[in-house]
Amino acid sequence: MEPKPLKKPFTEVPGQRQVRSFVLRQGRLTQGQERALDEQWPRFGLDYTGTVRDFNAAFGRSAPLVLEIGFGNGEQLLFAAQNEPGKNLVGLEVHAPGVGRLLQGAAELGVDNLKAYCHDAVEVLHHEVADASVDEVRIYFPDPWHKKRHHKRRLVQPEFVALLARKLKPSGLLHLATDWEDYARQMLEVCGAEPTLRNQGGADGTIERPQWRRQTHFETRGLKLGHGVWDLLFERIG
Repeated sequence: MEPKPLKKPFTEVPGQRQVRSFVLRQGRLTQGQERALDEQWPRFGLDYTGTVRDFNAAFGRSAPLVLEIGFGNGEQLLFAAQNEPGKNLVGLEVHAPGVGRLLQGAAELGVDNLKAYCHDAVEVLHHEVADASVDEVRIYFPDPWHKKRHHKRRLVQPEFVALLARKLKPSGLLHLATDWEDYARQMLEVCGAEPTLRNQGGADGTIERPQWRRQTHFETRGLKLGHGVWDLLFERIG
């Protein structure tokens, strides 16, 4: 399904605030997920240390660095690991069941270009990711906090976008996707106001789903409910 055009420009600029990348809602670990965390963490896991990390050393090779923030159950990250073998992929997720499921899948596929944090992305970005070191940041279907009074909890806020832009290399890419139209407007407004980012979209500021992002089960379910899906792509300039 083609992305629906946005009905009108989003004009409200959310206020500056300290953003966390999540609200913790831990589910129960299955036995398989718990076993994967125990057995596969040394292979795929990255422990938060609070110091700048050499990701090339972590992967044992030099390759473009891609961060996926809030990877959920890891479906997209596993797809990327299989289809983009020339990139070092790092997932950031706080929910242990999702991390466990990702590690299960990574072990079954035998991929070697994937690592994961089970830690808040904002802290990882601030303390473990060097400025101008990331080739791509991907954020797919973040929690929309659809009630207006909860919009301040949304991840894509000016402070967070400025942090992402600082971590991107020149010409690095920030790719966002959502199935909530008003969140797409907010993303366009917030990212468009960041002076170091340039929108790569068309007349309405969006792009068609690129080949590196698969259509997830979450997205398929939304499309069946009649939701639109919007992909936004911004390039780091300067």
